[in-house]
Amino acid sequence: MAKGSPAKQRSLFMNPILIVEDEKDISGLVEYHLNQSGFAVVAATDGTSALEKVKKSHPILVILDLMLPDMDGKDICRALKTDLHTRAIPILMLTAKAEEIDRIIGFELGADDYVTKPFSPRELVLRVKTILKKREADQEAVKVIRIGDLLIDLDRHSVSLSNKAVQLTSIEFKLLVQLASKRGRVQTREYLLNQVWGYTYEGYARTVDTHIRRLREKLGPYADHIETLRGVGYRFREENE
Repeated sequence: MAKGSPAKQRSLFMNPILIVEDEKDISGLVEYHLNQSGFAVVAATDGTSALEKVKKSHPILVILDLMLPDMDGKDICRALKTDLHTRAIPILMLTAKAEEIDRIIGFELGADDYVTKPFSPRELVLRVKTILKKREADQEAVKVIRIGDLLIDLDRHSVSLSNKAVQLTSIEFKLLVQLASKRGRVQTREYLLNQVWGYTYEGYARTVDTHIRRLREKLGPYADHIETLRGVGYRFREENE
Protein backbone atom coordinates (compact mmCIF):
# COMPACT_ATOMS: atom_id res chain seq x y z
CA MET A 1 0.00 0.00 0.00
CA ALA A 2 1.41 3.41 -0.94
CA LYS A 3 2.53 5.65 1.85
CA GLY A 4 0.04 8.44 2.47
CA SER A 5 -2.99 6.56 1.19
CA PRO A 6 -6.24 7.06 3.17
CA ALA A 7 -6.11 3.57 4.68
CA LYS A 8 -2.52 4.08 5.81
CA GLN A 9 -3.36 7.47 7.34
CA ARG A 10 -6.29 5.99 9.24
CA SER A 11 -4.09 3.24 10.66
CA LEU A 12 -1.46 5.70 11.93
CA PHE A 13 -3.43 8.76 12.99
CA MET A 14 -5.71 7.85 15.87
CA ASN A 15 -7.09 11.22 16.93
CA PRO A 16 -10.21 12.15 14.96
CA ILE A 17 -11.85 15.29 13.68
CA LEU A 18 -15.01 16.12 15.61
CA ILE A 19 -18.05 17.27 13.61
CA VAL A 20 -20.62 19.15 15.70
CA GLU A 21 -23.72 19.38 13.49
CA ASP A 22 -27.37 18.61 14.22
CA GLU A 23 -28.36 18.11 10.57
CA LYS A 24 -27.51 14.47 9.85
CA ASP A 25 -27.33 14.93 6.07
CA ILE A 26 -24.69 17.64 6.40
CA SER A 27 -22.79 15.75 9.09
CA GLY A 28 -22.79 12.61 6.97
CA LEU A 29 -21.61 14.51 3.88
CA VAL A 30 -18.70 16.10 5.73
CA GLU A 31 -17.78 12.80 7.39
CA TYR A 32 -17.74 10.99 4.04
CA HIS A 33 -15.36 13.49 2.42
CA LEU A 34 -13.07 13.58 5.45
CA ASN A 35 -12.94 9.77 5.51
CA GLN A 36 -12.04 9.78 1.82
CA SER A 37 -9.10 12.04 2.67
CA GLY A 38 -7.88 9.66 5.36
CA PHE A 39 -9.24 11.30 8.51
CA ALA A 40 -10.96 9.50 11.35
CA VAL A 41 -14.19 11.23 12.38
CA VAL A 42 -16.51 11.38 15.38
CA ALA A 43 -19.78 13.31 15.38
CA ALA A 44 -22.02 15.09 17.87
CA THR A 45 -25.48 16.56 17.31
CA ASP A 46 -25.56 18.95 20.27
CA GLY A 47 -23.27 21.02 22.43
CA THR A 48 -23.39 18.85 25.53
CA SER A 49 -22.31 15.67 23.75
CA ALA A 50 -19.73 17.67 21.77
CA LEU A 51 -17.94 18.82 24.93
CA GLU A 52 -18.01 15.26 26.28
CA LYS A 53 -16.53 13.86 23.07
CA VAL A 54 -13.76 16.46 23.08
CA LYS A 55 -12.63 15.13 26.46
CA LYS A 56 -12.85 11.48 25.38
CA SER A 57 -11.46 11.57 21.84
CA HIS A 58 -8.96 14.49 21.95
CA PRO A 59 -9.80 15.65 18.40
CA ILE A 60 -7.19 17.24 16.18
CA LEU A 61 -9.81 19.72 14.92
CA VAL A 62 -13.45 20.62 15.56
CA ILE A 63 -15.90 21.50 12.78
CA LEU A 64 -18.55 23.47 14.66
CA ASP A 65 -22.06 24.47 13.66
CA LEU A 66 -23.19 27.64 15.45
CA MET A 67 -26.90 26.85 15.64
CA LEU A 68 -27.39 23.78 17.83
CA PRO A 69 -30.49 22.61 19.72
CA ASP A 70 -29.15 22.99 23.26
CA MET A 71 -26.52 25.74 23.18
CA ASP A 72 -24.97 28.34 20.92
CA GLY A 73 -21.92 27.18 19.00
CA LYS A 74 -20.12 30.38 20.03
CA ASP A 75 -20.46 29.28 23.67
CA ILE A 76 -18.86 25.95 22.79
CA CYS A 77 -16.03 27.75 21.03
CA ARG A 78 -15.55 30.01 24.05
CA ALA A 79 -15.52 27.03 26.41
CA LEU A 80 -12.89 25.20 24.37
CA LYS A 81 -10.65 28.22 23.91
CA THR A 82 -10.65 29.16 27.60
CA ASP A 83 -9.81 25.66 28.82
CA LEU A 84 -6.09 24.89 29.20
CA HIS A 85 -6.56 21.34 27.92
CA THR A 86 -8.52 22.23 24.76
CA ARG A 87 -7.52 25.74 23.75
CA ALA A 88 -4.96 24.50 21.21
CA ILE A 89 -7.57 22.50 19.27
CA PRO A 90 -8.29 24.28 15.96
CA ILE A 91 -11.93 25.18 15.32
CA LEU A 92 -13.57 25.60 11.92
CA MET A 93 -17.02 27.18 12.19
CA LEU A 94 -19.54 25.83 9.67
CA THR A 95 -22.76 27.81 9.74
CA ALA A 96 -25.62 29.41 7.85
CA LYS A 97 -24.83 32.70 9.59
CA ALA A 98 -23.15 34.70 6.83
CA GLU A 99 -23.24 38.21 8.31
CA GLU A 100 -19.90 39.98 8.73
CA ILE A 101 -20.50 40.50 12.44
CA ASP A 102 -20.92 36.73 12.93
CA ARG A 103 -17.57 36.11 11.23
CA ILE A 104 -15.89 38.78 13.34
CA ILE A 105 -17.28 37.35 16.57
CA GLY A 106 -16.23 33.86 15.52
CA PHE A 107 -12.64 34.91 14.90
CA GLU A 108 -12.55 36.98 18.09
CA LEU A 109 -13.56 33.85 20.03
CA GLY A 110 -10.60 32.01 18.56
CA ALA A 111 -12.00 30.21 15.50
CA ASP A 112 -9.35 29.33 12.92
CA ASP A 113 -11.67 29.50 9.92
CA TYR A 114 -15.29 30.29 9.09
CA VAL A 115 -17.26 28.56 6.32
CA THR A 116 -20.84 29.45 5.45
CA LYS A 117 -23.57 27.14 4.16
CA PRO A 118 -24.10 26.09 1.43
CA PHE A 119 -20.51 24.98 1.00
CA SER A 120 -18.29 22.82 -1.18
CA PRO A 121 -17.25 19.63 0.68
CA ARG A 122 -13.98 19.54 -1.25
CA GLU A 123 -13.18 23.12 -0.30
CA LEU A 124 -14.03 22.33 3.31
CA VAL A 125 -11.55 19.42 3.34
CA LEU A 126 -8.88 21.67 1.80
CA ARG A 127 -9.47 24.24 4.53
CA VAL A 128 -9.18 21.53 7.17
CA LYS A 129 -5.86 20.40 5.70
CA THR A 130 -4.61 24.00 5.57
CA ILE A 131 -5.45 24.56 9.24
CA LEU A 132 -3.72 21.33 10.28
CA LYS A 133 -0.62 22.10 8.19
CA LYS A 134 -0.36 25.53 9.80
CA ARG A 135 -0.74 23.98 13.24
CA GLU A 136 2.03 21.50 12.52
CA ALA A 137 4.25 24.31 11.21
CA ASP A 138 3.59 26.37 14.35
CA GLN A 139 4.54 23.41 16.52
CA GLU A 140 7.73 22.84 14.55
CA ALA A 141 8.63 26.53 15.01
CA VAL A 142 8.72 26.03 18.77
CA LYS A 143 12.35 25.91 19.86
CA VAL A 144 11.83 25.07 23.52
CA ILE A 145 9.23 22.86 25.19
CA ARG A 146 8.81 23.54 28.90
CA ILE A 147 6.65 21.30 31.08
CA GLY A 148 7.04 22.24 34.72
CA ASP A 149 10.70 21.53 35.62
CA LEU A 150 11.24 19.57 32.40
CA LEU A 151 12.94 21.62 29.65
CA ILE A 152 13.42 20.32 26.10
CA ASP A 153 15.65 22.51 23.91
CA LEU A 154 15.16 21.52 20.27
CA ASP A 155 17.99 23.65 18.85
CA ARG A 156 20.55 22.39 21.36
CA HIS A 157 19.17 18.87 21.27
CA SER A 158 19.21 18.79 25.06
CA VAL A 159 16.91 17.94 27.95
CA SER A 160 17.13 19.11 31.54
CA LEU A 161 15.13 18.31 34.65
CA SER A 162 15.24 20.79 37.55
CA ASN A 163 18.25 22.39 35.79
CA LYS A 164 20.14 19.08 35.67
CA ALA A 165 21.02 17.57 32.28
CA VAL A 166 19.24 14.37 31.25
CA GLN A 167 21.32 12.20 28.94
CA LEU A 168 19.19 10.79 26.12
CA THR A 169 20.09 8.93 22.96
CA SER A 170 19.11 10.49 19.63
CA ILE A 171 16.07 8.21 19.32
CA GLU A 172 15.00 8.83 22.92
CA PHE A 173 15.20 12.58 22.31
CA LYS A 174 13.13 12.35 19.12
CA LEU A 175 10.57 10.17 20.88
CA LEU A 176 10.27 12.59 23.81
CA VAL A 177 9.85 15.57 21.46
CA GLN A 178 7.21 13.70 19.45
CA LEU A 179 5.20 12.90 22.57
CA ALA A 180 5.70 16.19 24.44
CA SER A 181 4.94 18.42 21.45
CA LYS A 182 1.52 16.78 21.11
CA ARG A 183 0.53 16.60 24.75
CA GLY A 184 -2.88 15.11 25.37
CA ARG A 185 -2.99 13.35 21.99
CA VAL A 186 -2.86 9.57 21.68
CA GLN A 187 -0.21 8.26 19.28
CA THR A 188 -0.14 4.64 18.17
CA ARG A 189 3.07 2.60 18.14
CA GLU A 190 2.88 2.47 14.34
CA TYR A 191 2.54 6.26 14.15
CA LEU A 192 5.51 6.75 16.48
CA LEU A 193 7.58 4.32 14.41
CA ASN A 194 6.76 6.31 11.30
CA GLN A 195 7.48 9.71 12.86
CA VAL A 196 10.56 8.84 14.95
CA TRP A 197 12.19 5.94 13.14
CA GLY A 198 10.89 6.70 9.65
CA TYR A 199 9.32 3.32 8.90
CA THR A 200 6.26 1.27 9.80
CA TYR A 201 6.20 -2.44 10.36
CA GLU A 202 4.07 -4.28 12.86
CA GLY A 203 6.95 -6.51 13.95
CA TYR A 204 8.88 -3.52 15.22
CA ALA A 205 6.14 -2.23 17.53
CA ARG A 206 7.99 -3.60 20.57
CA THR A 207 10.89 -1.32 19.68
CA VAL A 208 8.70 1.58 20.75
CA ASP A 209 7.83 -0.14 24.05
CA THR A 210 11.51 -0.69 24.82
CA HIS A 211 12.44 2.93 24.17
CA ILE A 212 9.45 4.20 26.13
CA ARG A 213 10.58 2.13 29.12
CA ARG A 214 14.12 3.52 28.92
CA LEU A 215 12.83 7.05 28.50
CA ARG A 216 10.63 6.74 31.57
CA GLU A 217 13.61 5.55 33.61
CA LYS A 218 15.51 8.71 32.70
CA LEU A 219 12.64 11.15 33.31
CA GLY A 220 12.38 10.40 37.03
CA PRO A 221 9.36 12.22 38.52
CA TYR A 222 8.03 12.89 35.00
CA ALA A 223 8.00 9.21 34.02
CA ASP A 224 4.27 8.91 34.70
CA HIS A 225 3.57 11.75 32.26
CA ILE A 226 4.02 9.16 29.50
CA GLU A 227 0.78 7.22 29.72
CA THR A 228 0.12 3.81 28.18
CA LEU A 229 -3.27 3.29 26.56
CA ARG A 230 -3.50 -0.47 26.29
CA GLY A 231 -4.17 -1.72 22.82
CA VAL A 232 -3.73 1.77 21.37
CA GLY A 233 -0.44 3.50 22.09
CA TYR A 234 1.02 6.28 24.21
CA ARG A 235 0.15 9.79 25.30
CA PHE A 236 2.09 12.52 27.10
CA ARG A 237 -0.42 13.92 29.55
CA GLU A 238 -0.98 17.59 30.19
CA GLU A 239 0.86 19.09 33.13
CA ASN A 240 -2.34 20.07 34.96
CA GLU A 241 -4.28 16.82 34.43
